[in-house]
Amino acid sequence: MINTLYLPELREMLSADNVEGLRDFCEAIHPARAAEFMAGLSPSESWQVIEHGKMEVRVDIFSFFGTDKQYEILASQPIASVASMVAELPPDDRVDLLQELDEDRLAELLERLPVEERRDFQRLSQYPEGTAGAVMTTEIAKLSESLTIREALNEIGRQSENYETIYYLYIVDEVDHLRGLVSARQLLTGMKQPETPLHQIMDTNLVTVDVMDDQEDVANQVAKMDLLAIPVVDNQHKLLGIITHDDVIDVVQEEATEDAHRFGAVDPLDESYLRTSVFTLTWKRGIWLSILFFFALLTAFAIQEYEAEIEEWVWLALFIPLVISSGGNSGSQSATLIITALSRGHISLSDWGRVVVRELIMGLLLGTGLAAMGLVASIFFVPASETFLSASLFVVPLTLLLVVICGTLTGSVLPLLFEKLGWDPAMMSTPFVAGIVDILGILIYFKVATLFIV
Repeated sequence: MINTLYLPELREMLSADNVEGLRDFCEAIHPARAAEFMAGLSPSESWQVIEHGKMEVRVDIFSFFGTDKQYEILASQPIASVASMVAELPPDDRVDLLQELDEDRLAELLERLPVEERRDFQRLSQYPEGTAGAVMTTEIAKLSESLTIREALNEIGRQSENYETIYYLYIVDEVDHLRGLVSARQLLTGMKQPETPLHQIMDTNLVTVDVMDDQEDVANQVAKMDLLAIPVVDNQHKLLGIITHDDVIDVVQEEATEDAHRFGAVDPLDESYLRTSVFTLTWKRGIWLSILFFFALLTAFAIQEYEAEIEEWVWLALFIPLVISSGGNSGSQSATLIITALSRGHISLSDWGRVVVRELIMGLLLGTGLAAMGLVASIFFVPASETFLSASLFVVPLTLLLVVICGTLTGSVLPLLFEKLGWDPAMMSTPFVAGIVDILGILIYFKVATLFIV
């Protein structure tokens, strides 16, 4: 595999203390590739390798390590060398990493950080997890509105290495109120008139987010407006930081992971899989399994209510799995489609009427198709003595039609209801929807059988 290609050579260079070879490895290969090649090394070995690179290279490679390896390095490697690298990390990444350390190690690291970085950590760490403030970076290019284009370019040239991005340059007044924005392209093209003040060319029609806005809403806003970065302001419209496109990618991945967990009926993990204890994993899975067990138990009670009918018409029992799976699967499909559409902003609560009509039509179409197959199956499974009674043949087909309609409507309406109540629609996971539809399917099945056969 590609990530083991350099392992023997790296270990040999480490054992021989080949400084030049390790330095060449760090600086000649793209940081992402270097991190990939070191995937088989322990955190301690990986740290020994990247220490031979320049500080900016060290930071770049470190950023491509998995989070577990990053935490292990910060927690176990020499405090002085680790602190010097932490000071160079982007502020938002630094906060995310340091908050996972134990208090003693965190205190040691903070003591060795420069005063400005320490204050920045304390300022950013006060924002609740999942808000814009928690994912923003404070390394932003801020320019005074009184500067000319020439002065602005000179200022950018002096400070560009301190900024995470210089494509967007934010114009502020003397107390950091956000007034406008100019792009690097505007400055370069504006050099035809270098003495033009920035306030004459800046764009004042800005899209901003509040520091307490939900990170998922921010990500959707950046994606919708196709921005490279979005400014974060407080209630007085003071510029506090920016959220860049790479931060948005991280947010999207985090939210997608949470939704995937909920779709699988698992309470979202606060840390990575390997950093989460077995007992915590058991608890997070056990909660949902208990809920689903309860629904399965209700299904059993529903079947028990029709025990006499099953004893009289044994063939009905053969189709119970078919009825349950058809209703549950159709409901799960609808829930997945609606939850995804809600999360991407393709539908809103005001569209509930259209959603219900569409799902009703799809339920009819899908149910009709499954009913046709159910009719064929009934010919083979319904006892010969009853096939002459045409009503018996239509029990399964009619049930499938009704159950699929019930599944599509339930799977689409429940996520919308959760959204209306202010809850995460993803909590209406597909196993949860399937559990509800299972109960309804059994009730529908035996009610249809009772009416038709009797």
